[in-house]
Amino acid sequence: MPTWQETCQLMRDYRDETISKIRPQIPDLPSNVPLNASSVPGTVLKENEIRITESSTEDLLSQLSTGHLTAVEVTNAFLRRAGIAHKLVNCITEVLPDRALERAEYLDEYLAAHKKPIGPLHGLPISVKEHIAMKGLDLNAAFVSWVGRVAKKDALILTILWEAGAVFYARTTEPQLLMHLETSSNLYGETVCGFNRNLTSGGSSGGEGALIGMRGSCLGIGTDIGGSIRNPAANNGLWGFKPTSHRLPLVGCSAPALGQEHIAPAIGPISTTLGGIKIFMKTLIDAKPWLSDPSLLPFAWRDRFDWLANGGERKVKIAVLWDDDIVRPHPPVLRALKEVTERLRHVDGVELVDWKPYKHDVAWDIISALYYCDGGKEDEEVLAESGEPWRPLSTWVIKDNPNVKERHIRETWDLQIKRDVYREEYNSLWGDVDVILSPVGPGAAPPLNCARYWQYTAQWNLLDIPSLVFPVTSVDPAVDVKESDYVPRNEKDKYNYDLYEPELYRDAPICLQLSGCRYEDEKVVQIAEFMQQQFDLPLKK
Repeated sequence: MPTWQETCQLMRDYRDETISKIRPQIPDLPSNVPLNASSVPGTVLKENEIRITESSTEDLLSQLSTGHLTAVEVTNAFLRRAGIAHKLVNCITEVLPDRALERAEYLDEYLAAHKKPIGPLHGLPISVKEHIAMKGLDLNAAFVSWVGRVAKKDALILTILWEAGAVFYARTTEPQLLMHLETSSNLYGETVCGFNRNLTSGGSSGGEGALIGMRGSCLGIGTDIGGSIRNPAANNGLWGFKPTSHRLPLVGCSAPALGQEHIAPAIGPISTTLGGIKIFMKTLIDAKPWLSDPSLLPFAWRDRFDWLANGGERKVKIAVLWDDDIVRPHPPVLRALKEVTERLRHVDGVELVDWKPYKHDVAWDIISALYYCDGGKEDEEVLAESGEPWRPLSTWVIKDNPNVKERHIRETWDLQIKRDVYREEYNSLWGDVDVILSPVGPGAAPPLNCARYWQYTAQWNLLDIPSLVFPVTSVDPAVDVKESDYVPRNEKDKYNYDLYEPELYRDAPICLQLSGCRYEDEKVVQIAEFMQQQFDLPLKK
């Protein structure tokens, strides 16, 4: 039986072998790659490959459906850029050139024969987080002891996207336990942010975030139980959407604690554009996935959500959460909030109010306890099976978490009652607010092993409400100076304050998030569309 180190090396060798099959082959990159590596792919790729991979999801679909671009040339372009991105940020578990190009050829033949696309995603390459099952491929969820588990069939979400015309060409990295706001595992090491490679790509869908941020993908699939779609989207300057639970199918995902329903996970998109988010959501829900997965709620995607009151137009009411009263965001995050709200103040049809956070510390106590009602026992056993060591943030989220302990059934039920009471209390505060605008985290992407504050994202998981991340700006050390006279409120606040040195965060993207009422997913997306019609996102300097 191989050691855990030997298993990790076998998986890395296999990944490298798949990348070596990309044609033309990916060249070795220079050793002096800059910290901001976002421009490097443009120095390696051909002009048409750059044009394709930097096109929006919407534009690609338009050209693919009419034959102005072939699925083969689009797939090849994204395979090439994904291979380059991986060499820069370490985001891939494997690429699938053979099966992806076979699929692309079939789609091109179908279009030629039938004079119409096979479906709304005809020919679009989509990247996939590794723990989402893909038939015949490894399904290890970043655990060394789970290497060799092979998916017997595709996850339901992939089946639907396949029938809509998608091409699956790349699988991406995730962290140990699937419970870090960075992507760090013994199998594949650390995935970093392409805009500042000293910083994390985020997690747990950090491979997706890093790949899409480097334009090695325009649309990918992530999962989210505490920020795992929104955090990597934010760290890489992207759009990311966590739907309300039970709207999109999770059948076929591999993870510890399957079956727990205390905190419902969600599956959703990360994209270079808001259009990609909307196309993803609409395509899946239009397919009526509840006919295959009875846990899903059977209602259609509402193209025009009713935010009209009493038959007449009313203003969109946006509440601004500047700070959760526990950890103050770093200067660039506060600047992004100020810049967006200043633009919103000049938009007809928008009413801005401040949002006072309600017991966000209590919310964290509840959700961090509900994550591990077995005291982390299942994760501990899976790690012990191979002998792989605990990563620093795995230790932090379980062993160093005072709210984690093995609980009896009655204790678990009592926690769920606390969760439901908190949801009722928070819901009573909404009034006629449409969305809450807030930070995604207390800073831009932090250095490795430092992402230890989840409460700007996990808050909305506890409430089980939809949240959309959108790009705003990036860190500018000349503008985003440190608050030298700031007095931290508590130990968490001090930890976050001490992390911020402006030069360390240079060029790191800054995003914000919109969160709406439960099952008003479409309203959140449409308010973001409304904002985008009023001013550019990200903001132009």
